[in-house]
Amino acid sequence: MQNHPKVAFITGASSGIGRATALLLGKQGDPVACVARDAHRLADVVAEIEKSGGHAMPIVCDVTQESQVKDAVAKCVDALGGIDFLLPAAGIIATGTLESTPLSDYDHMMNVNVRSVLCTMKHCIPHLFRRPGSIVTISSTTGYRAFPNVFAYCLSKAAIEQATRCLALELAPKGVRVNCIAPGVIVSELHKRGGMDDHTYREFLERSRQTHPLGHVGEVADAAETIAFLAGDKAKWLTGTVVPVDGGRGITCLR
Repeated sequence: MQNHPKVAFITGASSGIGRATALLLGKQGDPVACVARDAHRLADVVAEIEKSGGHAMPIVCDVTQESQVKDAVAKCVDALGGIDFLLPAAGIIATGTLESTPLSDYDHMMNVNVRSVLCTMKHCIPHLFRRPGSIVTISSTTGYRAFPNVFAYCLSKAAIEQATRCLALELAPKGVRVNCIAPGVIVSELHKRGGMDDHTYREFLERSRQTHPLGHVGEVADAAETIAFLAGDKAKWLTGTVVPVDGGRGITCLR
């Protein structure tokens, strides 16, 4: 990530993009606080990082609970000496139109995908000021392009993009950069956890190969590499940006 070790605080570190980024930064020599709810999965991530010669610590935390987020941040600072980089990667997806989505499901989507991200940033920012550090958030092609039947998810990701831009302006005077990636379809557990069965997911991936101009879907490593760049010194003049990591999906028309 940098020429010298930087402490990374990563939520959603037990799976998907969060896990891939934790592994990448850890293997590059950056100490990583791996934050997620699943203790067993976290232990696997930490073990893999340490096997490669890196240093990581697991922190079991439900990021929708502010008290747990505060405790997680404190544990990281106490054990690793501070926070240089924040990746709030925890998130969910679900299908549904406005008419078919119960407000309780909408509330849950916004609580996980937006409120928990804001909460995590809020409690990490005082420590980022002292370094100064940087933040990378995770949006989606759905954050700036309209898609049917994922109404609440689209709204949540659009909110993250605007939060990124607003926060970039708020934190710029103190030297903290805030950027965002907007992935297209990336192979992970996200969609299955959102309700897709194996057959539907295979069909979804096949269709996605046709809708992404480069002719294939992405891997979590594609997102992790971009995140590592945005977190590092080579991106020191970038803030408030939303970087598509989508094989060209975001510039296509309906097909």
